[in-house]
Amino acid sequence: MAVSNVSVSAAETASDRELVFTRVFDAPPEVVFRMWTDPKHVAQWWGPRGFTTTISEMDVRPGGIWRLVMHGPDGVDYRNRIVFLEVVKPERLVYKHEPEAGSEPANFQVTVTFAGEGGKTALTMRMLFPSAEARRHVVEKYGAVEGANQTLDRLAERFTQTAAEQLPGQTADRELVVTRIFDAPRELVFKAWTEPERLKRWWGPKGFTNPICEVDLRPGGALRIHMRAPNGTIYPMTGVFQEIVAPERLVFTSAALDDEGNPLFEQLTTVIFEEHEGKTKLNVIATVSKARPEAAPHLAGMDEGWRQMLDRLATEVE
Repeated sequence: MAVSNVSVSAAETASDRELVFTRVFDAPPEVVFRMWTDPKHVAQWWGPRGFTTTISEMDVRPGGIWRLVMHGPDGVDYRNRIVFLEVVKPERLVYKHEPEAGSEPANFQVTVTFAGEGGKTALTMRMLFPSAEARRHVVEKYGAVEGANQTLDRLAERFTQTAAEQLPGQTADRELVVTRIFDAPRELVFKAWTEPERLKRWWGPKGFTNPICEVDLRPGGALRIHMRAPNGTIYPMTGVFQEIVAPERLVFTSAALDDEGNPLFEQLTTVIFEEHEGKTKLNVIATVSKARPEAAPHLAGMDEGWRQMLDRLATEVE
């Protein structure tokens, strides 16, 4: 039952049912709002310390659904289904948490406001529960107060990390988002991304081969690929896996290297594998950072390169 439909005892006031958190971020509301609504960013900071988050769906509009799984450090998964009620960019978000099948029936509504203050953002988050008892339950059983504070701490740290990535002489981030449907089961498409013998057959633009393709599939494990162009030029790449949720999600960093083994640019790639009417819907989010001027020719062909790669992936799995 949604929060808005729950009756409240006359003895209870809104404050009895609320948790309120405030924080000032050193960024304008447009930026903070985006960090709260872009799944690429949300997955990097959502949840208390030690948690990771997998987002399978995030449709930021009134009536849109947001599904995520928070992976606790103890191995327990916490599934969340959220429905957006109000979206006023970049000022206000209202959404309600509804229980997923098999999860604990905890309903509550969240209102987040983003107020500009001289280039900064004063953020207020209000969590409204159906009763004072429901509020007490999440505070005592789940540590909701400390968990929310740690989550906002991680968001603040994310701003610091993002700023640190932009160094003098480097270009700003560039993001590429690609969605593609493959006529193949999700498990097979995931294997094509994670098994070296499969990966080497399609990675790279048309005509490229991969004489070296090494995959250490674990968080912190290394990825190493040498792409060989039709003219024989070798383009080495190294990376590190950040998150692996088979067959749903893959996150890894990578760096294209110059002739001396120094990074030309770095990239964070998030790949989401969704079941779609017996097929696989693939979402790829690739964000480039720390790009040197010499990387310009590589980045100029980024869109076409990914298109050709995914064409080759389709041939591999279909």
